This record gives sequence, C-alpha cells and structure tokens, in this order.
Amino acid sequence: MQTSTPPLVLRGISSMATKALLGDLVQAYQAQTGVVVQVESVGGVDAAKRVQAGEAFDVVLLASDAIQRLIASGHVMPDSRNDWVRSPVAVAVQAGAARPDLSHEAAVKAAVLASPTLSYSTGPSGVYLEKLFERWGIADEVKARIVVPPPGTPVGALVASGQAALGFQQLSELMALPGIDVLGTLPADVAFITTFSSGIPSVIANDAARVAAVQSFLTFLASAEVEAVKRQQGMDWATV
Repeated sequence: MQTSTPPLVLRGISSMATKALLGDLVQAYQAQTGVVVQVESVGGVDAAKRVQAGEAFDVVLLASDAIQRLIASGHVMPDSRNDWVRSPVAVAVQAGAARPDLSHEAAVKAAVLASPTLSYSTGPSGVYLEKLFERWGIADEVKARIVVPPPGTPVGALVASGQAALGFQQLSELMALPGIDVLGTLPADVAFITTFSSGIPSVIANDAARVAAVQSFLTFLASAEVEAVKRQQGMDWATV
C-alpha cells in the first residue's frame, strides 16, 4: 500500500512588526504550493538571540541591520539576505484624545515636548527616535517620560490604556489595535522606514533540498503578486 508523503514544513522566526502580514502570506503560499510555513513572531532582539543560540529555524525574517549582523556572526548564510518589505513608523494617541500637529519636523518636536508620557519600541524605530531626540537636544528632558514596553507588549496597548500619551511604532503594529487613533506616519522630513529582510540560517546550509524550498518561499515574499497584501497591512513593496 502506498503512503502519502507528508507536506514539507518550514519553520521561521520574525519580529512582531511583520506578524500580521506573514500570517496572510504564509496562508497564501501554502494554498499555492502545499508547503507549510510556521513563523513565530517575537521581539526582534529576542529573535536574533535565539538564532545566535543555534535554535533550529529554516528562515529568519528581521530588520535588515539585524540580518546583516547575523550574517557577520556566521549564523545566517552569506548572500542569502533578501529585502522583502518596507515599513514606516507611525504615531498614535489614545482614542478620542487631542490630535497634535505632526505635519513637519518642528511640529513633531513640539508634540514630543508637550506630551507627558511617550513610548516607542526597542527595535529599529526606537533606536532612530533616540537619535532624533539627541539631535534635537531633548533626550535628557524627555528621558523620564518614556514608558518602555514590556517584552511582547505593543506600544499601542500602552497608548490605549493611557500609560503613554504618545506612541511611536511601525504602522503595521498600530493600525489594527483597538483604543487608539493612528495619526499617520512621521512627516517626510523626519520619516523613518525600516526595511525587513530575510535570511537562511547556516544550520541548514548542508540540506540542499530544504534550502531550495526556503528560497522558493522567499522569492514569493518579494514578488509583485503580493504587493497589494503588503499595502493592506500598512507596508510597502521593498523593491519600489
């Protein structure tokens, strides 16, 4: 009696910013190919640590700078990086709260100075904002007002609960949360867009069939056919 071959299962890890988008894309990919992709989404710092610790993953999907560091440390295969989506930083307040002017850089600085509490993620957007506050010369002034989100807690949840009056995070992470009003992305003169990249862990380098399967999935993630899905999730096609 013939037995059916079990479907191929690929295991991945990503940061929280792309969780919803990847949920849509892996479902579409499985429908097309029959290949199951299971992606665990956690904080970007924790994801990188788990890859560095040698945990068995077939694909890593993180901010481009994090992928580059994993390549440099030998945990991701050289030349396997593939930029697949761009994500802008947006700003939110509690639902119904006053909406500060965020139309240009000076207005954003004024809104930050006027806000009693602030929150931003510990990922690339948070690093950018810290440097921006330093450039404005207000880092020390606002330091005591910054509410650091606990691991796994989105900035939008702190804004919704009133713990933070002004929240900065990837638009994709803010747009679906209840209890907040998303004011839009940062204006052009201080806009920050994170490029998310994929990489293939070195631990599967000797499994040619599995590497080929991962490459097919990554080609799908960067393809024009999924551009509309990315836009629905507040993101942009990386090659535009």
